[in-house]
Amino acid sequence: MPFQVSPGVNVSEIDLTTVVPAVSTTEGAIGGVFRWGPIGQRVLISSESELVNRFGKPASFNAETFFTAANFLSYGNKLYVSRAANTTSSADTTVVIDSSNAASVFANGATIYQADSSGSNIAVGEISSISGSNGQITVTMTEGFFQVYTGSNTSLQITDGSATAAVTVVTEDPVVTRTAVASSGLPADYATFIIKNEDDYNTKDDNGDFAADSDTLYAAKYPGAIGNSLKVSVCDTANSFESTISANAGVSVSVGSNTVTFAVTGANSASNTAVTDIINALTVGDVLTLGNSTIGQQRTNISSIGSLSTNATVSYVEVQTEDLFALSTAFSATSVTRNWEYYNSVDKTIGTSAYVSAQGNTSANDELHVVVADEDGLISGVPGTILEVFEGVSRASDAKSEDGATIYYKDVINQNSKYVWFTNTRGNAASNTAVNVASSTNTKPLTISFVGGKDGQDEASCPINILTSAYDLFASAEEVDVSLILQGKARGGSYGEQLGNYIVDNICEVRKDCVAFISPDRADVVSNAGDETTDMVQFRNACRSTSYAVIDSGYKYQYDKYNDVYRYIPLNGDMAGLAVRTDETRDPWYSPAGLNRGQVKNIIKLAYNPNKANRDILYKNGINPVVTFPGQGTVLFGDKTMLSKPSAFDRINVRRLFIVLEKAIATAAKFTLFEFNDEFTRAQFKNLVEPFLRDVQGRRGIYDFKVVCDETNNTGEVIDRNEFIGDIYIKPARSINFIQLNFVAVRTGVEFSEVVGQF
Repeated sequence: MPFQVSPGVNVSEIDLTTVVPAVSTTEGAIGGVFRWGPIGQRVLISSESELVNRFGKPASFNAETFFTAANFLSYGNKLYVSRAANTTSSADTTVVIDSSNAASVFANGATIYQADSSGSNIAVGEISSISGSNGQITVTMTEGFFQVYTGSNTSLQITDGSATAAVTVVTEDPVVTRTAVASSGLPADYATFIIKNEDDYNTKDDNGDFAADSDTLYAAKYPGAIGNSLKVSVCDTANSFESTISANAGVSVSVGSNTVTFAVTGANSASNTAVTDIINALTVGDVLTLGNSTIGQQRTNISSIGSLSTNATVSYVEVQTEDLFALSTAFSATSVTRNWEYYNSVDKTIGTSAYVSAQGNTSANDELHVVVADEDGLISGVPGTILEVFEGVSRASDAKSEDGATIYYKDVINQNSKYVWFTNTRGNAASNTAVNVASSTNTKPLTISFVGGKDGQDEASCPINILTSAYDLFASAEEVDVSLILQGKARGGSYGEQLGNYIVDNICEVRKDCVAFISPDRADVVSNAGDETTDMVQFRNACRSTSYAVIDSGYKYQYDKYNDVYRYIPLNGDMAGLAVRTDETRDPWYSPAGLNRGQVKNIIKLAYNPNKANRDILYKNGINPVVTFPGQGTVLFGDKTMLSKPSAFDRINVRRLFIVLEKAIATAAKFTLFEFNDEFTRAQFKNLVEPFLRDVQGRRGIYDFKVVCDETNNTGEVIDRNEFIGDIYIKPARSINFIQLNFVAVRTGVEFSEVVGQF
C-alpha cells in the first residue's frame, strides 16, 4: 500500500485477472491495381459488394487483382485493400498522332499545348523526340503525361504555341493515374489535381494548391477514368431554379417534333437582343414546361441550344430536346417556364438559411443545391443516374443546422460525398461568414462534366516499386493486424518472384505474425501445355525458402459477372480464403487442405490439373497442388510452406499454430513489462500461459507443452540486465499427409495376435 502521512483510510484496487487474449487470424491484405478508391491508404473491406463500391468494378485493366480479392471475400469478411497507382512518374510519354501536317508543326524541344473545350491552350509537355512522317507520327514528351481532353470525340487541335495541327490521337501511353475534374478545360497545373486520398486533399487544400485554377470547381474523389463519368450541377439562385421566358419583345414559342423555337418577328437589333437574352437564360439540361390547358402540358429536357439565326423577317433560336413531343406542331405560346434540370430532386427553391437569417442577414439568399450525377453510367450502370443530392446547403462558412452540424457546402460535400471533392467557389457566388455573405448573382445553374481522369498503368504493366509501395502499408504489426497476405496477380517474367520475395522479406519475416500466399506466373499454367510443372518448379526455385509463405499450383477459370466473360484468376486468394474458412470451422492449427476443408469456390475449371506424377514433383518442391477430382470437386491437395529445410514448420498448420501462440502470449506478456523480476511475477506469468496452452491442447492443436519461468532461466545476470525469460516448449500436432493401408491375408487357423505388428 502507498505511504500515508496523516491518518486516513486508503483503498487500493489491484487487478490480477489478466488472461491470454484471443487473437484474430482471419484478416487478409492485398495491394494492387484498382480503378477507383484511395491511393496510399489501407481500407478494410467486408464483402464483394463493398469492394465494388469502394474500388470500382473490374475490367481487363485489373481483373486478376480484383477477383483475387473478391475470391478471398467469398470465404471471409475482413480484407484490407491498398490501391497501387503511379501518380508521380516522370517517365516519358509517347503519343501516336494521325495528322496531315503534324510533323511540320511540332519540333524537338518545343512545348506542346492542347486546346481544351473552351479553346484555351494548356501546356501538356515538352517534346523530346519525334519519329514518323506526315500521316502518322510519334511524339515523346518529357513531362511524364499527355492528358487528352476529348469530351465526346477524339478530334483535337494541338499546337506548339505558334502553329496548329488538326490531329486525332491514336494511342496514348497510360503512365500516370489522374483525377477527373469539373472544369471548362484541364487545369493549368494539372498535377495539382491528382488527389490520392483524404490526407492528400487536405494537405493541398491547406496549401492553397487548388486556388491556382479557379475555373476548376470540383475534383473526383479518387483518381481514375471512372471519374470522367461524373457530372456536377449547382443551383444557387431562385432565378436559376425557375424562371419564365415571356413575350417581352414579341417572343413566340413554337413546338416541332423534338425542337422548340423561340422567335421574334422583325429582324432588327431589338429582336436580336431579345433572342440573345433567351439563349443566355437557357442551360443544357434545363426542363421546359410546354403546352396549355387545352392541349395539355409536357416537360422535356434541353439537349442542345442553337445560336442566334436571322432571316428577312424573323430572329430565332432553336432548342433541341431529348423527347419527341406529343404536343401539336401547331402549338405556339408567348411564354414558357424553364426549371433547373434537377428541380424535382429537391423540396424547395433557393432562399435564406435559418442560420444566416438568425444572424440578421435576412436579405441574402445563401442557400444552394448541389447534385452529383453519373452522366455516362460507369458507376451505377445507368447513364444519368443521380448519385448524391446536397440540398439547402449554405455559402456561409459558419452556417449550422438546428442540431449544430455544419451546413457550409464545402464541408458538407467533402465530409459526405463518395464521389467528389470541393476545390473552388463558383464565380459570382462567393462564400463568407453568415453576417457578410451576399446573394449569388448567377442567372442560371452551372452544370459541368468531369474530364481528365486516367486509370494509368494496368496490373500487367504497373512497376514493381509501385506495387511494393502498396504492400508497405502492411509492414507494421503495431499499425495494422493482418494474418494472410495475398500476392494478387502473378506478374510474369521476374516480377512474380520479385513481388513474392518482397512480401516475404519485408512484411512476413519482419512481422512474424502473417503468412504470404503466392501463385506462379500466369504463363506457367495458362496455355502452356506440357511445360506447366517444369515452369512452376523454376518459379518456385526463384523464390526464397521460408515458412511464412505458401505457394499454390496456378490459376482457375471463373465467370466475371460484371463484364459477362470468363477469366483466368490466380488461386492465392482462394488459398488464403481456405485458411479463413478453416479458422472459422475449426482452428488455425488445422490444415486447410483436403476434401473436408480444402474445397475451392467459384470455379469452372483449373488452368492446370496436375496428375499424380506431376503432383509428386510439385509437392517435393514445396508447391501445393490444387486438383479437381471427378465428383469430389476442386481441392487444395497439399499443406506445405515454402520452407525447404525439413522441419515441423514446413507445414501450414504448424506455422499458423505458432503464429497464434506467439501472438497471443506476446500480447499478454506486455503487461509484465516494468514489473519486478521476482518469484511472484514469474509464477504469475506461468499461471497466465499454462491454462491457455492446456486449452489449445484440448482443441488438438498441440500434443504436449512445458513452461519454464523460474530462477533456472532468470538468473541473477538476466535480472541485472532488466530482462525476463519465459521458455515455452511445444509439441505441435501434425497433419496427415500420407496414408498407408496394409491388407494382410492369413490362413484360417492363424491367430491374429501371432501376425499383428510383424509386417
